[in-house]
Amino acid sequence: MWGDLAIAFVVAFITTFMTVPYTIKLARKIGAVDTPKDSRRINKITMPRLGGLAIICGFLVSIAYLLIVMAIEKTINLSLESVYIKLIGFLLGALIIGIICFYDDVKGARAIVKLLAQLVAAVIVILCGIRIDTIDVPGLNELPQWVYDIVTVAWIVGITNAINLIDGLDGLSSGISIISCVSLLMIFALNGSPLLSIILITALCGALCGFLPFNYNPAKTFMGDTGSNFLGYSLAIISILGLAKTYTAVVIVAPIFVLGVPLFDTIFAIFRRIKNGKSLKAIMQPDAGHLHHKMLKAGFTQKQAVLIMYGFTACLGIFAIVLLESGWVKALIFAAIVVIVILAGYKEFFAQRLLSNAEAEKELKSVTEKEEVSDKKVKVRVEKSVEITDDKPKKVSKKLDNKTEKTSKKTNSKTQKKSPKSLKK
Repeated sequence: MWGDLAIAFVVAFITTFMTVPYTIKLARKIGAVDTPKDSRRINKITMPRLGGLAIICGFLVSIAYLLIVMAIEKTINLSLESVYIKLIGFLLGALIIGIICFYDDVKGARAIVKLLAQLVAAVIVILCGIRIDTIDVPGLNELPQWVYDIVTVAWIVGITNAINLIDGLDGLSSGISIISCVSLLMIFALNGSPLLSIILITALCGALCGFLPFNYNPAKTFMGDTGSNFLGYSLAIISILGLAKTYTAVVIVAPIFVLGVPLFDTIFAIFRRIKNGKSLKAIMQPDAGHLHHKMLKAGFTQKQAVLIMYGFTACLGIFAIVLLESGWVKALIFAAIVVIVILAGYKEFFAQRLLSNAEAEKELKSVTEKEEVSDKKVKVRVEKSVEITDDKPKKVSKKLDNKTEKTSKKTNSKTQKKSPKSLKK
C-alpha cells in the first residue's frame, strides 16, 4: 500500500508542478487575473488566478493512473460497496463546482450562484452514497436519515467555503490544506479507513505540494476560486469517505479540529457579517475582518502571519491525532502545554517582532531617503546638461549672426567704394 501511496504523491506533485506555468499563460491570455481593486486585497500587482486548474489536473492524473493500475493488479475492488458510484458522484460534483468557479475567475459570478453550485454538488454526492449514515452518540444515533443528509450538506458546503475564505495570503490556503491532508492521512491510517480515501488524500496532498512553490510569498500565481472551492469540496468528501462506518464522537470531532482554523474563521465571519450588516444578505458580502487581515493589522508581515497560521493548523492536527489514538487526557495535556508555552513566550516574541519591524522600517526609510537624494542629484545633473545643450545652439547662432553681419558690412563697403569710379567713367 505504501508504494502505491508514494506513486500517487509523486505523480500528482510532478503533474501539478509542470502544469502551473501553462495555467499562468492561460490566465493572462483569457484575462483570469486578480487586480488589487480595493484595500481588502493584499496583492499589490495583477496576478493570474488559474492555479487551481493545475491542482485539479495533478489530482485527476494521479488517481486515474493509480486506480487503473490497482484495478488491473486486483489490489482494489471498485465494485465493492459501490466504490465506483461514489467516485463518479465525487467527480460530478467537482465538475459542477469547477465549471462555475472557472467562470467566476474569468468573468465573475455572484456569490449566490456559487452557493447553489455547491448545494447541487452536495446533493449529487449524497445520491451517490457519500453521506454521514449515523452518529454513534447517545441521543443522536436514532435520528431519521434526512437529518444526517442535512448535516452532510452543511459539512460539504461549510468546508468548501471555509477553504475559499481563508485563501487571502500567499500560500495560506494551500499550506493549511497540505497540513490538513497529512493530518487526515494519519487519522485514516490509525482508523483503518477505506483504501480509496487514503489514495485520494495522498493525491491531493501531492498536487498541493506541487503548487505551493508557485503560491508561497512572493506568489507567482493564485489558485483562484476554482482551486480553493475544489480543495474545500475534496477535503469535505474525503473526510466523510475516510470515516465511513466509524462515526463515534471522537472520530467525528477529529476532522473538525484538523480543519479548525478555516472552519472557525468562517463561523466568526458569518456572525460578524450578520452583526455589521444587520441582515442575512450581509453573509454574502466580503469584508476585511478575517483572521489573516487582523494579523496584518497587528503588524505581522505576510510570511509571519502565514507561518503562524501553519503552526496553529499543525497543533490542531496533532491534537486530533493524539485524541484519536490516546484519548482525551493526553490530547488535553498536549493542548495545555502548547497554550502555556505560547502564553509564556508571546510577550517577548511580540516585542522582538515589533523591534525587528521597526528596524526594517528604519532601514526602508533610509534606503528611500538615499534613493530620493540620488534621484534629486540625477535630476539636477540632467537639468544642467539640458541647459548647457540649450545654450550651445544659441551661442552658435549668435556667432553665425555676427559672421553674416560682418560679411554683409564688407560687401556693402566694397560696393560703396566701387560706385564712384563707375560714375567717373
